[in-house]
Amino acid sequence: MSEVIASEDVIRLIGVRETPLSVDEVFNAVGDPGAGGTTVFVGTVRDSDHARAVRRLSYSAHPTVERELRAVMEKVVSDYPVKAIAAVHRVGDLEIGDLAVVVAASCPHRGEAFEACRRLIDDLKAQVPIWKHQLFEDGGDEWVGAC
Repeated sequence: MSEVIASEDVIRLIGVRETPLSVDEVFNAVGDPGAGGTTVFVGTVRDSDHARAVRRLSYSAHPTVERELRAVMEKVVSDYPVKAIAAVHRVGDLEIGDLAVVVAASCPHRGEAFEACRRLIDDLKAQVPIWKHQLFEDGGDEWVGAC
């Protein structure tokens, strides 16, 4: 069995959506009888950034976003003993408190699950072409590139 096929079996959920995200959906996607540890990370829209009050924000993505997200996930799968992995990211207009991203990894042991999940969210933020446009209460705005 090739690594690509193996990673496809392990990559259980990839999504970039305009609709609200579900922690339960992501958690359930990574359930695996061989996993002794599952880590879920949930990123939410916060009300401030660098001491400026955030009113709301909007995410946009490049058309290749899911391909790039898959590449990040395949690298995590190749570097850790992942049993299952999942990632969903929101695009469009979001309000304070909305879920922006949910990722999860299940592994045989908790330490591996924490490391794989952290690597997944860090690499997603650094490499996947998703951009955040923040609108501040003071009328200003800022674009933040995820990669």
